[in-house]
Amino acid sequence: PPSSPSVLLSNSKPRSSPKSPLCSLPSNPTTADKNRLIQSLCKQGNLKQSLQALSQEPNPSQRTYELLILSCTSRSSLSDVHRHLSDDGSDQDPFLATKLINMYSELGSVEDARKVFDRIPQRTIYVWNALFRALTTAGEGLQVLHLYRQMNQIGTRSDRFTYTFVLKACVVSEDLVELLNKGKEIHSHILRRGYETQVHVMTTLVDMYAKFGRVACAAYVFDGMPVRNVVSWSAMLACYAKNGSPFEALELFREMMLEENESLPNSVTMVSVLQACGALSALEQGKFVHGYILRRGLDSILPVSSSLVAMYGRCGKLEQGQRVFDQMKERDVVAWNSLISMYGIHGFGNKAIRVFEEMIDSGVSPSPISFVSVLGACSHAGLVEEGKMLFNSMAKEHGMYPTAEHYACMVDLLGRANRLDEAAKVVVEMRIEPGPLVWGALLGSCRIHCNVDLAERASRRLFELEPTNAGNYVLLADIYAQADMWREVNRVKKFLRARALQKVPGRSWIEVKRRIHSFMSVDEFNPHKEQLHALLFKLSTEMKEKGYVPQTNVVLYDLAEEDKERIVLGHSEKLAVAFGLINCNNGEPIRITKNLRLCEDCHSFTKLISKFAEREILVRDVNRYHHFQNGECSCGDYW
Repeated sequence: PPSSPSVLLSNSKPRSSPKSPLCSLPSNPTTADKNRLIQSLCKQGNLKQSLQALSQEPNPSQRTYELLILSCTSRSSLSDVHRHLSDDGSDQDPFLATKLINMYSELGSVEDARKVFDRIPQRTIYVWNALFRALTTAGEGLQVLHLYRQMNQIGTRSDRFTYTFVLKACVVSEDLVELLNKGKEIHSHILRRGYETQVHVMTTLVDMYAKFGRVACAAYVFDGMPVRNVVSWSAMLACYAKNGSPFEALELFREMMLEENESLPNSVTMVSVLQACGALSALEQGKFVHGYILRRGLDSILPVSSSLVAMYGRCGKLEQGQRVFDQMKERDVVAWNSLISMYGIHGFGNKAIRVFEEMIDSGVSPSPISFVSVLGACSHAGLVEEGKMLFNSMAKEHGMYPTAEHYACMVDLLGRANRLDEAAKVVVEMRIEPGPLVWGALLGSCRIHCNVDLAERASRRLFELEPTNAGNYVLLADIYAQADMWREVNRVKKFLRARALQKVPGRSWIEVKRRIHSFMSVDEFNPHKEQLHALLFKLSTEMKEKGYVPQTNVVLYDLAEEDKERIVLGHSEKLAVAFGLINCNNGEPIRITKNLRLCEDCHSFTKLISKFAEREILVRDVNRYHHFQNGECSCGDYW
């Protein structure tokens, strides 16, 4: 080693200052040299230096401008590049205009994207598509449809991307009937132009009909597709799962698994399948799907894990749902919401509140759905004061203003607790206009406590807001029947007939040996009908001797008591219970799902069955879970 610092200094070379990239150019650089330099700087991420080099190049190439645009990471840097393009007229190049529109969209400036479009006289289909994409992403569907009309008028032919964007535009705006009609019109354009063989276009069409709840239309499109990929299957599965057709979703999944193609289910597919399993309380099928998820390694994907928690909760397996949640390596707000909801629908309100608090303590901010879930849990458990505190914390602690759904939860919470005056006051003092959800919650509470005056007030508003919703008329008729106001019952029924409105029929499902069986109150074609009715009559007769009194006030007909008893004995959930008693193994819980609220007679009947047949029976109705055992229900007769 050197003996003194002076030796070091004498042997060291003076450091040269770093050269500017511009210095690496030849002494007389050509345009090609400068363009290559700018492009190289762009690829290295040196946007600032590339812009300096651009100022010295009078003729940037199209490729140079393209790379400059793609290198922009902020609106201001893109504006700088845009200015250069405008100065030499390159912003009129349709190719570069397309790139500008796309980048402005990515940076969240759809207004600037529109300005680029408006300034260019020569608009290719690519320019139109770029703006359609930008506007659709920003939720400006009506603008897209207006421009699409203009494009057709000037004779520009659509391609498959155009149809994809304009179909998406139909569903990103408000859910209006006119937009469904517009979607149908675009469907006809697709058929006339021969795009029905394009899998991406037809899949988007399936999704469009699904978003409007037109399940039959979506299924018609899907069935007619000559080629399907995993996205197509997933779109149709989601359509069934989200539009009240879980049985059909599971049937379609089975068909997908049997297809000899490469359309292996992905995480999106599995989320819909798990939703369908949960909707039907199909535990055995849910376990089978869980096994498939584990084999495919999809359990590490957050939406799948969250859906597993929700599925086990809706199938009545809280321990398994908690176990899945505990095994998750990371948890987002959706996962926490699934756990809160799981405890809520089972009536464990205090536990749901504790989970909600744990979520906040873990650093995850609640979403609007978090409050819907925890307020719903308070409602099912009768935790009025706790619910009021949580509702008030939305704005005070979380800077979140309640939506109609949150107000509906509060009305339901107060109404179930027979604090109807307070519930009505909440409606009057709302910051926003009460919609069908809020008035529907108030009417439902009036049905529980037979408050005719308030029910008539709520129903008047509902008839204005939802004139074709038969459920509102049926609820009012229920309340009149409870009050023995048969003339009013007949008036409401006459109104229903005059408007040709049909009540949603009661339907129940039960899973036995991994097969789903469906029952309806009026089902002449059920092969088990006579056997089930005979068993129910026998059980009813035996239970009457031990104190069972049929609650026939749920029948909306002024009939003899014997006829009313026969009607309530044929309710779909009773048929499902009877089927479970015959076909489920001893010691195996009977799990049933009902599409409507459990009526008072079915509730008391199932409590007694659980005692006399010594069976555990789980029934999930449209509101919550009922766990019947030894003659008691987990809801404590509070539902």
